[in-house]
Amino acid sequence: MMNVSASTTPGDFVHPALFYQGQAEYVAGVGGFVRAALAADEPVLVAVPGPRLDALRESLDVAGAEVTWADMAQLGHNPGRILAALQDFADRQADRPARIVGEPIWPGRSQAEVLEATRHEALINTAFAGRRATVLCPYDVLGLPAAVVSDARRTHPTVMTDGKSLLSPEYADAASVSADCDRPLPEPDGGVPRFAYALGELGEVRAYTEAWARGTALGAARRGDLILAVSEAAANSLAHGGGSGSLRLWSSGGAGVVAEIRDAGRLSDPLAGRRRPSLASVNGGRGLWMIHQLCDLVEVRACDSGLTLRMHMACS
Repeated sequence: MMNVSASTTPGDFVHPALFYQGQAEYVAGVGGFVRAALAADEPVLVAVPGPRLDALRESLDVAGAEVTWADMAQLGHNPGRILAALQDFADRQADRPARIVGEPIWPGRSQAEVLEATRHEALINTAFAGRRATVLCPYDVLGLPAAVVSDARRTHPTVMTDGKSLLSPEYADAASVSADCDRPLPEPDGGVPRFAYALGELGEVRAYTEAWARGTALGAARRGDLILAVSEAAANSLAHGGGSGSLRLWSSGGAGVVAEIRDAGRLSDPLAGRRRPSLASVNGGRGLWMIHQLCDLVEVRACDSGLTLRMHMACS
């Protein structure tokens, strides 16, 4: 059985990747981690894709124990929402160490989702620094592309494979990995008009978005979500992006819609939008956090001329 060392001292954050081949290794590795936590009277959050969740529940048989189960395919459909959920769980543990299983990447994720999930894996090292917590991240080495497994070695200080835990010589700092995730965003097919806006024109942005959304397959509730997300993004442009910006809207192959905001802003905090903002914060961040909650995928790219925020929303 694989043995995962857990955080035991204040300020000791442990973040190993578990490379597994097949369900037997998965259940042994993750199951051993959960059992060790329960034996130490430490609560556990298990956030993995649905089929893996079912296998673990059946194998562990820990009804009534301090285990919180979450389907990562729902909780982390947008990778930008994962970090806040993990931090919320850790915050509830008061003076006890937090044990978390988080599997943010699985076969079938889109390339864009994988990039943002990889960014999450890097940023978690920054977000949890100084916390007494252990986050174990399983990786299906048979089902995932080699490049994804290679990136996992860069985002985790230690790697577990074949029953052994080893330091990862490829481990890199969060800024370096995040920069590598900033690949150029693909342009939409065909010409997409650009709607420019400036101070005092937020109402026009809402009206333009609402009129466009009525011609899509979005239901009424999701149309409302899109209008709110675009409004928050445009408001950020007006407040922090130089007082103006531009909006593009297009459908993505009938499966969903995309909204893109461009402005002259800067993103100084790489964790903005990914962790729950404090109500007492004077630095904002609430708008981008809300956008992550509303959208199925959020991509942010910075360049010398400013910021691009691309929001994806599925029709179903």
